[in-house]
Amino acid sequence: MAESVKHFTDLKVWRRSHQLFLDLAQDTDPLPQKRSVLIIMDQILRSVGSVGANIAEGFNRSTKKYLNSLDIALGEAAETENWLYKLRDAGFLEKELANARVGESIEIQKMLNGLIRSIRDSDT
Repeated sequence: MAESVKHFTDLKVWRRSHQLFLDLAQDTDPLPQKRSVLIIMDQILRSVGSVGANIAEGFNRSTKKYLNSLDIALGEAAETENWLYKLRDAGFLEKELANARVGESIEIQKMLNGLIRSIRDSDT
């Protein structure tokens, strides 16, 4: 990790995952209150919220525990991408907006993979 990273909020990947949570909270708020939509909204907000939460949770722990938390965050980011496809393909979220959010989720996954690699490489 870079010297300037003293808190998990200093990590660009945490800031982007946090912003994606805020964006999705706003995106899903006006959606219809149908059972299927509510289930997807609940799942997507849980998964996207878990990305940042896992980055934060592992930050001040041992390298092994931090890597495990980042691996979980990576899985949660992929799950978020999955739910976005469902919202888009069911017609609940406008295609262009959903695709933009999918793109952000994929970027977060790439950033997490890079952070994991960086930590593993510096630990050897």
